[in-house]
Amino acid sequence: MTENRAMNDINTSFLKPQAMPDMQSAHDERALPIEQVGIRGLRHPLTIRTKAGSFPAVGNFEMDVGLPAHVKGTHMSRFIALLQTQEEAIDSASVVKMVLEMLPLLDATEGRIQFTYTHFVKKAAPVSGVESLMDYEVTWMANAKQNPENGMTVDLNLQAVVPVMSLCPCSKEISEYGAHNQRSHITMSVALDPQTKMTVEDLVAAAESQASSELWGLLKRPDEKWVTERAYDNPKFVEDLVRDVAGQLKKDERILSLVVEAENFESIHNHSAFARISLTK
Repeated sequence: MTENRAMNDINTSFLKPQAMPDMQSAHDERALPIEQVGIRGLRHPLTIRTKAGSFPAVGNFEMDVGLPAHVKGTHMSRFIALLQTQEEAIDSASVVKMVLEMLPLLDATEGRIQFTYTHFVKKAAPVSGVESLMDYEVTWMANAKQNPENGMTVDLNLQAVVPVMSLCPCSKEISEYGAHNQRSHITMSVALDPQTKMTVEDLVAAAESQASSELWGLLKRPDEKWVTERAYDNPKFVEDLVRDVAGQLKKDERILSLVVEAENFESIHNHSAFARISLTK
């Protein structure tokens, strides 16, 4: 009896079909368009496509659209609904596809998707060959806009923060017993041709190849000896890092423009040294 009474007490009015007001689509009288409106700080699972296969990750998303002056609000739930339908692994092509799907879903003529996640690459140590994972902070951003003259345009950007090792040329030159070195972060932001594919590994390789030495998650003693001597034979100022990495990226025809910043977390100072280069081809 108690169970039946509880069932009868449930409010079932929501099951009855009825017209519900759509406040977001109401007319707004203030004549003020909104450049960006959407969601921020949404964490959502992803599958990331790499050269070696795919792996699961969690992205931190920002998604927004432009809102015309006469529309009161956007449909926030549709951003999340779009993410729920994403089944293919993430790469440059799928990011472009996602932002193009977003505009008609939200009745918008322009919009943006940006998300950051941790990208893992399995690397073999230089001498022992022991494998370990290296992690890199990666951000994808795609902007789409419907233009009356030339149709839909998409701007695609990829950013990666790559930790490397740098050894000071001045310290090497003036010291009898060695040279100071430090861990450095190289941050690369590149605008890509949306019709071509570029992997995160391509961008990571451009930075690691120009450092005093790349890093590994796990090293044995023979590997540590190799890394130490490699860095000593390949000294780089922070200025060298940004110039060499920018020069490497400049050769890549898939890249339309680039920003490279290097920050050295100095081992002999309580401050960092940094340098920045931006180029448009």
